[in-house]
Amino acid sequence: QVQLVESGGGLVQAGDSLRLSCAASGRSFGIYGMGWFRQAPGKEREFVAAISHSGSITTYSDSVKGRFTISRDNAKNTVYLQMNSLKPEDTAVYYCAADAFGLGSKVQNEYDYWGQGTQVTVSS
Repeated sequence: QVQLVESGGGLVQAGDSLRLSCAASGRSFGIYGMGWFRQAPGKEREFVAAISHSGSITTYSDSVKGRFTISRDNAKNTVYLQMNSLKPEDTAVYYCAADAFGLGSKVQNEYDYWGQGTQVTVSS
């Protein structure tokens, strides 16, 4: 069992940066692939970024590639999402998720555990 708690969301202006954190409790964090997803009002939840259990493989959606960076610190049981050059269309609730298969997938139903989400609001 893994519990995930996101933090770091907030209200920022377009062009600003934020770093989201996702702290995991439970055993064996280092075996899980981790992903970030987001859900904007009135829209379905979508993939943002993922990282393999070792951190050697990262994947991004086209909409955030070059602006967002996913990373992890297995010693701290934490995964991060550094978000730069934020745009109003990045406004959403951001969720982290853990994938027991370990690779970090783009597919939501391949994730086993989810956090409660943190709100990110970008004003124009």
